[in-house]
Amino acid sequence: MPRAGLDPAAVVTAGAALADEVGFANLTMGLLAERVGVRTPSLYKHVGSQEDLNRRIAVRALGEAADAVGGAVQGHAGRDALAAAARAFRAFVLAHPGRYAATIGVEPSGPDDPLATAGQRLLGAFMAVLRGYEIPASDVDHALRMLRSLCHGFATLQADNGFQWSADIDESFEWLITFADRGLRAM
Repeated sequence: MPRAGLDPAAVVTAGAALADEVGFANLTMGLLAERVGVRTPSLYKHVGSQEDLNRRIAVRALGEAADAVGGAVQGHAGRDALAAAARAFRAFVLAHPGRYAATIGVEPSGPDDPLATAGQRLLGAFMAVLRGYEIPASDVDHALRMLRSLCHGFATLQADNGFQWSADIDESFEWLITFADRGLRAM
């Protein structure tokens, strides 16, 4: 019989939190079972496998990131929307590095996969930023990739303590936003 209060959502919540603490690569069903106070086989009543858990964490992380970025850009356009989106995304990754790592390299199984839906929501939030710029339709995919690469790269490097220089990290991030804004305006 499953432990009271433990269900798939609670397992994913605990797994996402644990991934943030120990790193996604170190998340195991054994560690998670210990965290939620059950034996490892009991977790399989709630999630099918480690891969299933990882996908569910990825879906949650993409949805949370979409909420953060989407909420931040509302009511903003142009550079203000870009800055709001970039700051929200960076803050999400810094607060949740483990669950964000779950989103990297995982592929949706089809258009109805919750992973695809959550990913589209996040892309939609970044598309809202691009609407404030005159980007030709033929360049939208490139602009999205550039924007995601800038935000992802900076945030994951910072989360992994990859900036060991003396320059202020926040100043560098603002420089990145200004650089991206100028590039998008030049299109």
